[in-house]
Amino acid sequence: MTHPDTIVAAATPPGRGGVGVVRVSGPKTPEIAATLVGELPAARHATLARFVDRDGEPIDVGLALFFPGPQSYTGEHVLELQGHGGPMVMERLVDRVLELGARRARPGEFTERAFLNDKIDLAQAEAVADLIDAGSRDAARAAMRSLQGEFSSMVQGLTDALIDLRTYVEAAIDFPEEEVDFLADAELDQRLTSVRGHFDGVTAAAGQGRLLRDGLTVVLAGRPNAGKSSLLNRLAGYDAAIVTEIPGTTRDVLRERIDIDGLPLHVLDTAGLRDSDDVVEREGVKRAAAEMARADRVLFVVDCGNDPGGRAYEEERSRLPAEVPVTLVFNKIDLGSGLPVADTVSGPPSVHVSAATGQGLELLRAHLKDSVSFQTAGNGSISARRRHLEALARARQHVERAAEQLTQRRAGELVAEELRAAQRSLDEITGVFSADDLLGRIFGSFCIGK
Repeated sequence: MTHPDTIVAAATPPGRGGVGVVRVSGPKTPEIAATLVGELPAARHATLARFVDRDGEPIDVGLALFFPGPQSYTGEHVLELQGHGGPMVMERLVDRVLELGARRARPGEFTERAFLNDKIDLAQAEAVADLIDAGSRDAARAAMRSLQGEFSSMVQGLTDALIDLRTYVEAAIDFPEEEVDFLADAELDQRLTSVRGHFDGVTAAAGQGRLLRDGLTVVLAGRPNAGKSSLLNRLAGYDAAIVTEIPGTTRDVLRERIDIDGLPLHVLDTAGLRDSDDVVEREGVKRAAAEMARADRVLFVVDCGNDPGGRAYEEERSRLPAEVPVTLVFNKIDLGSGLPVADTVSGPPSVHVSAATGQGLELLRAHLKDSVSFQTAGNGSISARRRHLEALARARQHVERAAEQLTQRRAGELVAEELRAAQRSLDEITGVFSADDLLGRIFGSFCIGK
């Protein structure tokens, strides 16, 4: 795809730094480069040059790198100017390029052009942003694997399996006069089973990738003085929250990001759940309810010294969102006499800890990883997003409908249509099929200059 306009942006964050980079892409790039540095730099060679303004006065001295299209990041002519990283220098260079006929790039527009020019697919484009935003070494490695195309290859393998299945079904539709009923053939059922297994493998890998990228959000809830803030401090490894003997100390929501063997854990400490005449405390309880509704899991903290049976959970159950899983965390076991006797058969799972001494914290960490089937990242981890999992789920649902049409009606046309819809859902992941509004949301979340 050829874009008529040329774009420019600073590719390094605003502020002072040793080096700042201005990036240009588009058809006017060679002309702009020749004017700005005096001549067109040799392709893919770092050239020391003066960057001059309209009067020929130097703006800065640095390196100019020219990448002729299509052998460039965007697939177009690209120029990178590496100068001193002062905000005034960067803005003067951008302004000079604007004078020469470019326009300011939108967020993510360089990577968007790379996608539109078939340099990368959509999953790889998203991996660029994931690599930039990676919060752990494991997440960065997973994003790099997706950027190199490993996740796209998984999805393509699944797409190829669907195409083979569609070909088999549509051949049966095209030759109805054959004596053999291909739709009743055991081989077709075996192929469907194989595709299902393939879905399981890709979905599991994507689920792990989504956890590496987005992490797990847990909310600490419970009655005042149950030890929620102490537990937050113990998990964080420092005093992130104020802890006192006064009930209701926590009024707002406190957030901490913690790493558990590569799993990003977003822990939110909230106000104690109780009825109160205090306007501020009531607002805190309201915010606690809102955060619980958005969480992946609620850790309901119980003071087992005063409430060994978890009565507080039963009494506050109506405040908890029904669709969010709950774990009972019996705190202060160092002060109690024996372990709590809560119902763990019909009730939620429970973990016994002491925020004061750290006892049981490893069990809690292991429980949180097990609750989402998280495995410590290995060499095969990839980066994935929630939308990828949703697309895989839709595709899998179409495959299951295809299986129903096959077994219940022997309706070849309906089977083929469901398989086509499954393939279309998979195409959304890599961008073979993608709506314009989806592209706008994806690339609009990128930083400017990338």
